Amino acid sequence: MTVDSPSANAPATQLSVSGMTCGNCARHVTEAIQKVPGVHSASVSLEAHQASVRWARDANPNVPAVLQAIEKEGYGAKVFETHTHEQGARKLAGWEINLWIGLLGTASLMMGEWVFGLGMTLWFRWLAFALAGFVQVFAGGPFYRGAWNQLKVASSNMDTLVALGSATAFGYSAWALFTGQHGHLYFMEAAAIITLISVGHWIESRVSVRASGALQKLLNLAPQTARRIGTPSTNSASSKTIAQHAEPVLGAPDEIEVSVAELKIGDVISLRPGDRVPVDGEVIEGDSAVDESMLTGESVPVDKSIASKLYAGTSNLNGRLLARVTQTGDETALAHVITAVLRAQTSRANIQRLGDRVSSVFVPIVVLIALAAGLWWGLAQESALRFFTSLAPYLWTVHPPVGAAAGFIIAAAVLIVACPCAMGLATPAAIMAGSNAAAQRGILIRDGVALEKAGEVTAVIFDKTGTLTTGKPEVAAIRMLNSSSTRFETVPIQADQVIGVPMTLASSLARHSTHPISQAIAKNSTGEIKVTGWQEIRGSGVQANWKMEDGSSKMVKLGSLNWLRDSGVNLDAGESFINEWSAQGATIVGFAIENSLAGLFAVKDAVKSGSAAVIAQLHRQGLKTFLVTGDNFLTASSIARQAGIHPQNIFTEVRPEQKAEFVKKLQQQGERVAFVGDGINDAPALEQADLGIAVSRASDIAREAADIILLKSEIEAVPEALGLARATLRTIKQNLFWAFFYNAIGVPLAAFGFMSPILCAAAMGFSDLIVIGNALRLRRWRLKN
Repeated sequence: MTVDSPSANAPATQLSVSGMTCGNCARHVTEAIQKVPGVHSASVSLEAHQASVRWARDANPNVPAVLQAIEKEGYGAKVFETHTHEQGARKLAGWEINLWIGLLGTASLMMGEWVFGLGMTLWFRWLAFALAGFVQVFAGGPFYRGAWNQLKVASSNMDTLVALGSATAFGYSAWALFTGQHGHLYFMEAAAIITLISVGHWIESRVSVRASGALQKLLNLAPQTARRIGTPSTNSASSKTIAQHAEPVLGAPDEIEVSVAELKIGDVISLRPGDRVPVDGEVIEGDSAVDESMLTGESVPVDKSIASKLYAGTSNLNGRLLARVTQTGDETALAHVITAVLRAQTSRANIQRLGDRVSSVFVPIVVLIALAAGLWWGLAQESALRFFTSLAPYLWTVHPPVGAAAGFIIAAAVLIVACPCAMGLATPAAIMAGSNAAAQRGILIRDGVALEKAGEVTAVIFDKTGTLTTGKPEVAAIRMLNSSSTRFETVPIQADQVIGVPMTLASSLARHSTHPISQAIAKNSTGEIKVTGWQEIRGSGVQANWKMEDGSSKMVKLGSLNWLRDSGVNLDAGESFINEWSAQGATIVGFAIENSLAGLFAVKDAVKSGSAAVIAQLHRQGLKTFLVTGDNFLTASSIARQAGIHPQNIFTEVRPEQKAEFVKKLQQQGERVAFVGDGINDAPALEQADLGIAVSRASDIAREAADIILLKSEIEAVPEALGLARATLRTIKQNLFWAFFYNAIGVPLAAFGFMSPILCAAAMGFSDLIVIGNALRLRRWRLKN
């Protein structure tokens, strides 16, 4: 997992690509984009007809060069501004027009030939020519244009096969009609090929719109207008213009309804019951419950009061709130979610390279097979018929083509049945369905590679603080040195803060740190003693100089027992306190003045209520679980016991930078490791792991360290994320198997005369439906208990 190479400042450029019809097309577009200077990587989605271009660090994004490179490959491209339902509807409407034209023409031809038996009547043969020609020109136009664009750049794709197949049947029939040849004409077959494949594309478009349903819901979450209180936060000319044109809201003279695009950071907005939050913000007045389910997957409403965070797209339920805008536009949590889902949908998994390699040589080979089969049936028809007759008892009864048309019809059938559409859809269809199903559950999956890696995980490592525990530690007991002796006494934790110089000094030292344990200790004294040279030692503690009244200074330290012991502090006097509270799962923090122990703090962080169920579920999935923490063995054992992690899988007294080494150690033992952490101190371990899972809140989703981000702060989604990834990987493999199996069986059957062009076109469309339908099953996937 590499996050340093792409530019942090230049976001991925999203493009809409037209003309792609198979996996080979997507491969050509990808390679063309990656050849443009400044491009770090590119991912192309065949199903969504989109491309995502990520630029290298410090590169100047050259979008026109990318568009030109795509066009040189024979495809159309433009900047993709918004993925809307209307765009999908327009694509669907285009195929509907083709469908109706094809259906009317083909149905008329079928009625004439199959119902009224007019196939050999001269006037009907000329009518068939006109109807089939109309279908060829208007319904077949997209296929012929696509084939021509590919021919201009000396390439081929699915359009090439469809155009060749249909044109072969139509061309032969037209030649036979104009030259007065007797025998069956294949105008109906030529029209049916175009019609049936148009049906397939129409169904694919419908399914694609359904598959992107989660993304559409996200895009429709944020409202278009907001109620701003008073004037804009800036005095710019544009803001004054906005204020002049804004209309007051009835019943609220201090509220002005404005477009969300006009809001700026610092503006104050009003939210009534039932309103959707337009941008990210912070509550400055009021109390309410907010439904964040569409963003986080959490169905229970979240109580909001002063200083609470609000996220765009969530819904205010029962109270009036005033909020200060903190993020707008592409910086909101919802925008980051949408970007992540789009990135996942347009990404490619490593397994897709297998299909790409096959597709790159598939079309030329199929053309050669079609040519060879056509020549065999055209020039050596008796030999072909003998072979057909020898196989017929083992297959099914069918009338093979005979006469001069046989070679043309067999060649057309091979070209049609071999269209590698299912092969191209196998992976992207599953990735789109899987990423959407995950997004609906509050699980953001970075890309197809992350899905693939998640499906291969064998071991899961959990960080302790904030992951298995609540991340809200509280001081359970304090033992401070008695000023009149060398004995330690336990200080009761009461409602009022503990007083005394050592306690005040320890709290003053802790107050400057943002670590949850330091903040818990800092709350135990309101006093303040000035210290100088304050320094935080990552993973160990904090230290500073304490200036005495006589002008001398002493080094004071607050941190882990190992750190203090390594610094020369004798901990023997507090051994009983340490053992007692460590056995209860508390983290023991020591306070030392110079090399003398001055106090001990037992800090407890409760295990999350669902941790045991999560670990049990992972064990049922056949995964090993591990706990890694900087705490001592007694504390870690207590936490692990409550969570259900085996004692031999506990690794203690591990510094943050050493967690990555532990991950590496397991990888060297052959494990595929997922690391679950808070994504802040655990970044090195998340990077080292085969799969990084960040337990997050919506405000943190922009982090780049993890492969999977859980928008809920609970870990119940971990087994669900891994289970869904496994199901997606299984679906990809099933789809690829079906696509390969279909072509491996269909091509020889068509070459040997057992499949007519119409049947081949229907079979090709059916193969696409199987692949897409299998992928859509992921939308209904549920984790089995």
